[in-house]
Amino acid sequence: MQRVLSGIQPSGQLTLGNYIGAMKNFVRLQDTHQCFFMIVDLHAITVPQEPEALREQTEAVASLFIAAGIDPAKAAVFVQSHVRSHVELSWLLTTMTYMGELERMTQFKDKSAGKDSIGAGLFTYPALMAADILIYNADLVPVGDDQKQHLELTRDLAGRFNSRFGDYFTTPEPYIPKIGARIMSLDDASKKMSKSNPNPASYIALLDPPDVIRKKLSRAVTDSGREVKFNPAEKPEISNLMSIYSHCSGLSLEEIEARYEGQGYGGFKKDLAEQVVAVLEPLQARYHEIRQSGEIHRILADGAERASAIADKTVRDVKEKMGFLLPKA
Repeated sequence: MQRVLSGIQPSGQLTLGNYIGAMKNFVRLQDTHQCFFMIVDLHAITVPQEPEALREQTEAVASLFIAAGIDPAKAAVFVQSHVRSHVELSWLLTTMTYMGELERMTQFKDKSAGKDSIGAGLFTYPALMAADILIYNADLVPVGDDQKQHLELTRDLAGRFNSRFGDYFTTPEPYIPKIGARIMSLDDASKKMSKSNPNPASYIALLDPPDVIRKKLSRAVTDSGREVKFNPAEKPEISNLMSIYSHCSGLSLEEIEARYEGQGYGGFKKDLAEQVVAVLEPLQARYHEIRQSGEIHRILADGAERASAIADKTVRDVKEKMGFLLPKA
């Protein structure tokens, strides 16, 4: 089976965009691939985090993974920092990464813009992301458009290592679904729906109560006119809402257009809210069950053990190829 690796940061609340763009794909992939899904807490600390919030969010994200349908019997679900080999391989790869490559990263430019002091971790974390992927010799990496540049660096590092020390790393390919890979903000369809947006009305959090979901969607920005028509170029706002409707209802965009022909936005937005609530209510119920039972800690320990078995071997192999004197077993 091909291997898949992906992760989500435990910073801020996970959103409907995370669910549609990432987690639904995780659930589908676990039946056809060997999957490793992690909560990337080491990436989160490239910007300051409150310790209690980081702990809470790490457990919350892990629980949401399971509540969304990831089966820990099929996929390894773990916390990045619980598999220590990630950090060791990250350093080895950092020594092979060029300053110019890191300086070209648009995410670094965006996150550092206007700041007087910038942590070195924010600059070097693409090497950690490369280590996350290569440590499992992943074939596929589900990524959004904003992460494609980091995956290209990963591919370059795999090739660079193989060229210097002999073939070892698999060159990973991006897995980008054609529809739903990028759900946009409710207040500005030119921006991705993001848990880091300071305006909570811009996103649906996975744990938002039904009444909050209804209110947010009733106030979601729409285009001028009243036609429910999928046209991202000319009607980006309603097209984004239609994409959400399609993913939550299972209806095609054409079926949605036909259903609301001549009806305007009002009824469409009310029905959209009920579709979203119908998807998230059972997820929320399962989430609360997991948190109350404490079972997530057993799941994470098992996932880390399974992941470490592969990751530790990779690091040992890499160090041997690079010429390190290894301790005798």
